[in-house]
Amino acid sequence: MTAQAVPPDEHPWSEQFGITASYRALRNGIRRYYRTHYPLTHAARSTPHLNPGGGLVSPLCHEPRVAKAVIDEMLAPLRGSGRLEVLQPYRAVAVETAGDEVRSVTVTSDLRGIRANECGTEATVTISASYVIDATELGDLLPLAQVEYVTGFESRRTTGEPSAPEEAQPLNMQAVSWCFALEHVDGDHTIDRPRTYDYWRAARPDMWPGPLLGFSWPDPRTLEAAHGWLSPNPEDDPLSVVADQSKNPGTLDLWRFRRIAARRLFEPGIYASDITIINWPMIDYLEGPVFEVPDAEAAAHRQGARELSRSALYWMQTEAPRPDGGTGFPGLRLRPDVMGTDDGLAQDLYVRESRRILALETVTENDISLAVRGDAGATSYSDSVGIGMYRIDLHPSTGGDTYIDVASTPFQIPLGALLPVRVRNLLPACKNIGTTHITNGAYRLHPVEWNVGEAAGALAAFSCATGEPPQAVREKADLLSDFQALLSRRGVELAWPNVRAY
Repeated sequence: MTAQAVPPDEHPWSEQFGITASYRALRNGIRRYYRTHYPLTHAARSTPHLNPGGGLVSPLCHEPRVAKAVIDEMLAPLRGSGRLEVLQPYRAVAVETAGDEVRSVTVTSDLRGIRANECGTEATVTISASYVIDATELGDLLPLAQVEYVTGFESRRTTGEPSAPEEAQPLNMQAVSWCFALEHVDGDHTIDRPRTYDYWRAARPDMWPGPLLGFSWPDPRTLEAAHGWLSPNPEDDPLSVVADQSKNPGTLDLWRFRRIAARRLFEPGIYASDITIINWPMIDYLEGPVFEVPDAEAAAHRQGARELSRSALYWMQTEAPRPDGGTGFPGLRLRPDVMGTDDGLAQDLYVRESRRILALETVTENDISLAVRGDAGATSYSDSVGIGMYRIDLHPSTGGDTYIDVASTPFQIPLGALLPVRVRNLLPACKNIGTTHITNGAYRLHPVEWNVGEAAGALAAFSCATGEPPQAVREKADLLSDFQALLSRRGVELAWPNVRAY
């Protein structure tokens, strides 16, 4: 929602149930922020379920800075009381371990292209703690702490999953994307021709129906050609837009798909243009993984993803087909202020999969697939620490695989998936839990990651308070009952009501 600039992907019941109370507070806070600080029209201000962008992908498409402001507001009492210190932006560079425990983590500042005047000075800090939670996008602490983990595709022999390959493919990972924000205004705002533009202009992945830089791609469910169109600043009524939860775009209005500011929801003249986020199939970077390879190779792939995104923009500005029969949209203009960067790209990559711990409980396709589970519903876990729902949605991968899109059933998050098989005091808090490459496609979405992180934080606090390690919380019935009661009091739902799969 912030550094990667991706509006939330959510299940269709998110306005009613199926998310944690704190995630709901975040969503409510975003809407309240707009009503308090933005000059909305009367109709927009009066809309209970305000969608500031009127985007199709979510009922709550919004600007990254607003999510950041609300998160900062939620953290303010903890920071003000001295119970929380935030170091930003930092990355882990070393971990000290003793036996099966992490003793300390050393972090260093890392600007990653963010505006230097917002980042402070370089520093290296060593942090010691009873429990360490890894909430990094790539599971950075796992190799540093020598935690057992997996990457990429597991083999079907290992997981028994229908969609898994026969042999493990640890470097075959979902595409990453470097998102950016655009508006459309008068004038020619064409960027300099990217150095690698000719390469990307000629690229046509094997599974693609045409050039990668184009408005056609494989439909995730049928793998037939799907098509989109670009028509900036439509004269629509953003309040009538219904978020498309089907994620099955036979034809797709690309401008409105991830639009984060709909100008007609604000008083006239406030926004010269809508603002939309470009996170479309054409910027899915498939050339290679950005982790588990040598640093120079990872850096080259990160740079390649940036070049692809800039090439996609240049193509749109100069060659993309227009509804009027012409070509090129020179009025498309980057919004670096919206991204908080100098070059207009997001502060960091949009990452779809991570290193994943070898866990005491691993969720497989056989636990949540509708085709496998049918009317029985997803596997029920006595140690549930939350719930989630999303189709198993995997983008094309670095190994040349096309989309994998499998209907799933509303599922639970087992505590065992947060517990490494060996290390006692490190907890995963996002996409690095005990899922497989396949089920990561369902567990990787915004509200599920939030629930995982909330459960990990609550578990660390519970273990500190009781003196019992996380593994004991799962093993001892009385401790597990007390912990689940604590989660319930916090507003974490542990089981689904009777809802349909999709």
